[in-house]
Amino acid sequence: MDTLKPNSANSSPLTPIGFLERAAIVYGNYTSIIYNNTTYTWSETYRRCRQLASALVSLGIERKQVVTVFAPNIPALYELHFAVPMSGATLNTINTRLDAHTISVLLRHSESKLLFVDYPSRNLILEAISLFPSDTSPPSLYFITDDDVESSLISDPDRTYEGLIAKGDPAFKWIRPESEWDPMVLNYTSGTTSSPKGVVHCHRGLFIMALDTLIDWSVPKQPVFLWVLPMFHGNGWSFTWAMAAVGAINICLRKFDGATIYDAIRRYQVTHMCCAPIVLNMLSSVQQSGPLPNRVQIMTGGSPPPAAILSRMEALGFVLSHGFGMTETAGSIITCAWKPEWDRLPLTDRARLKARQGVRTAATAAIDVVDTKSGASVKWDGSSLGEIVLRGGSITLGYLKNPGATTESMKAGWFHTGDMGVIYPDGYIQIKDRLKDVIISGGENVSSVEVESVLYSNPAVHEAAVVARPDEFWGETPCAFVTLKTSESKKPSEKEIIEFCRAKLPHYMVPKTVIFIDELPKTSTGKIQKFMLRDMAKSLGPLQKSRM
Repeated sequence: MDTLKPNSANSSPLTPIGFLERAAIVYGNYTSIIYNNTTYTWSETYRRCRQLASALVSLGIERKQVVTVFAPNIPALYELHFAVPMSGATLNTINTRLDAHTISVLLRHSESKLLFVDYPSRNLILEAISLFPSDTSPPSLYFITDDDVESSLISDPDRTYEGLIAKGDPAFKWIRPESEWDPMVLNYTSGTTSSPKGVVHCHRGLFIMALDTLIDWSVPKQPVFLWVLPMFHGNGWSFTWAMAAVGAINICLRKFDGATIYDAIRRYQVTHMCCAPIVLNMLSSVQQSGPLPNRVQIMTGGSPPPAAILSRMEALGFVLSHGFGMTETAGSIITCAWKPEWDRLPLTDRARLKARQGVRTAATAAIDVVDTKSGASVKWDGSSLGEIVLRGGSITLGYLKNPGATTESMKAGWFHTGDMGVIYPDGYIQIKDRLKDVIISGGENVSSVEVESVLYSNPAVHEAAVVARPDEFWGETPCAFVTLKTSESKKPSEKEIIEFCRAKLPHYMVPKTVIFIDELPKTSTGKIQKFMLRDMAKSLGPLQKSRM
C-alpha cells in the first residue's frame, strides 16, 4: 500500500469551472440563461465564456490577478463567474449598493487590474476612481450593456463587454489552476462591524461547496433557478457554479419587487430560488389570487422565518429551507435537515424546528459549539451557550493582506464564526447571537436573537433589533429598536411592547427600553448594523431604575 501515491491521473486540481464544460456537452442545446429578450443555451454560454477568457489573456491579465465586476444579476455577471477564472485570474464581485468611497477602497485594496461596469453605474464608478491617489493606477474599465442599455451610447466599442467577447477565440483552451488551492474569488464581507475584510476562496473550496449545496438541497437536474439572491453576495452562495453542474435554466433579474418575482415564477415555472429573510417578508405581503402553479423551493439564510410568514408562504406553495453560512464558508455549511415526520407537527412546532440552523452539510468535516473560555464542547442540552466553530473544505483560505484577522479566526484547528449557539440533544444547532451581541444582564446571558423572535411575533411589529444598554444596577439590559407595520391603525406604546415580552420571556430577558424607529440601519446587503444601534443605546446613558 505504501507504494501507491498520488499521480497526474488521480490528482487533477478540483475546480467548479469544469461544470460549464460538461454542461456544454450534456445540456448543450438546452437553455442556460433567460433575461428579458435574451436567451442563451449552455453551449453558447460555454463559447462566450471561452471567448471572454481568451480576450482577458490577450489584454495581459495574468494568473491570480484580480478582475472586478460591478453589476446586478444580468447574464454578464453569471458568465464572468466562469470566464474570469478560466483566464487564470481571480474574480471579485462588488456589491452594487455601496457608495463611491467604499468602492474606491475595495478596488485599491484588491489591486484590481480590470473592472467590468454595468453601464448605468458608470458615474458612480468614475467617482470612485477619482478618489484614487495620484500615484495609484486605477483598473481598466469595460462597460456592460444589455437589453436595457443601448450599446450605441458607448463611444468606444472596444471598451464594451460584448466587444471583448467578439475579439476572443471560441476555441480557447481555458487555463486550469496549477493547484486546487489557487485563489479563484475574492469577496468582501458586508461590514456589519463597519470594517469589511477581503475573503479569499480557492478552486477546491468552491468545487466542494457547489456540489455540497446541490446534495443538501436535493436539487434535481435542470431546475429553473430564479436569481433573486445577488450574485455579488458570496457568489450567490456558490449556486452560480452549482447551476451549471445540473444544467439549470438561470432566470436573471436586474431588479425586482414582490410582483416581479411572482410574475417570473408563473411565467418560467420557477422551481428554486434563494433569498434573504427580507424577501420573504416582501413575498408574504403581496396579495395573490391563489396558490402558485407549482411548488417553489426557497433556501433562506440569516434570521429564521417567523411562524406567521412560514404559514403564509406554505399556503402559497413555497417550501422553505433554512441554513447558515458566511462569506468565509462560500455558502450554507449548516442546514436544518428536515425530517418527513416533522411535516405532521403543528405550525408552531414546525416554525420552532425551522428556526434551528441545523446540522453540518455532507461535505463539512465537523462543527462544534465550544465554551469561549475553556474551548471545551458544550453540553447537548439546548441551553449551554458557546461559540460555533467549523472545519471543512469550503472554509476560506484567509483574509487578503490581513494575517492578524486570519490567525484570529483560525484557532486550535477550527474556524471561529463569532456566532454563539446551543446544541440540542438530537444534535441540531441553533444560533442564539453574535458573540459581540450577547447581552450580559446581572450575570445572565441574554440572546438578542431570542428576544427579537418574541418581538416579531407581535402583530404590530415589522422589524426589530435588540442590543445592550448600560444599566447602573444590572450592568446592561436589553434595549429594543422597533419599526411598526404601516397597516396598523393603533400603534402600541413602549409599555405595551414590554408587557407583551414579559408574558413570553423570563424577566431578565425582557427589554427595559423600547425605541420606535422609522427604519433600522442596515448594510448594503440588508443586514442590520447593530454596532450603530449599540452606539445609539449607549448615547441614551445608563438606566438608573431598572430593578425588577
